[in-house]
Amino acid sequence: MSERFYDAAPKATRAAQERPAPRVYPEKPAEVTLFGTCVVDLFFPEAGLDAIHLLEREGIRVHFPQQQSCCGQPAWTSGYVNEARDVARSQLNLLDNGLPVVVPSGSCAGMFRRHYQEVFADEPETLERVADLAERTYELTEFLLHVCKVQWRDMGQPTEIALHTSCSARREMNTHHHARELLAKLEKVTRLDHEHESECCGFGGTFAVRMPEVSGAMVLDKTRALRETGAVEMVTADGGCLLNINGSLDKQKQAFRGRHLASFLWERINGEGAS
Repeated sequence: MSERFYDAAPKATRAAQERPAPRVYPEKPAEVTLFGTCVVDLFFPEAGLDAIHLLEREGIRVHFPQQQSCCGQPAWTSGYVNEARDVARSQLNLLDNGLPVVVPSGSCAGMFRRHYQEVFADEPETLERVADLAERTYELTEFLLHVCKVQWRDMGQPTEIALHTSCSARREMNTHHHARELLAKLEKVTRLDHEHESECCGFGGTFAVRMPEVSGAMVLDKTRALRETGAVEMVTADGGCLLNINGSLDKQKQAFRGRHLASFLWERINGEGAS
């Protein structure tokens, strides 16, 4: 086993290393760059547009560089170091504009904030730029909550939803806390907890392709727990998880569905679907 994938540190030490340090948040900026993520771009473009709407509603001008692609995470976690570095370098060059980078995916934001330091560990001259990007990167719900400090009026009908948070995003970006706090600002939305919230949905990037039987069993547990809450729908801030969970629900021929949290939030504060 290569050294990069082996960690002999005690479990408590590893947990302490993984826990993100508290951030000091800046004042709301006039402009940001949105890194849409490849999954949102290809499968959930409406969520990317809704993320832009949410930011523009707060008076922020949103830049969306057309050349952006993948953050490099699938190649990196699969051990393709050189390929991941090439992809990461192109994103680093593209985002090297000094603006805050808002990402509608905690796992991709975590790649920028934490793993680019490993990707470019052998390039000291690049690490300063990596550190700068990490400091400027925010997951969408984190940015709305702590930088924009949004105060919303819930314009929708009363509803009950279940929340799914990406396992890597929980560890690296604290997205479960941010999403819960944002949802709590919607007075007509009740969040129903489920037994497997902290567990992986089985996607894990290329894991779902390399180990489909294990992945399928994991997502069955996840979808069963979500449906057993009695919620009307599931919301999540991670496109990869959403793709996997909805794909399993389709295969099970279930009417229950999930959608991206950006779209859910935009609908609630605009009263879409309200009678």
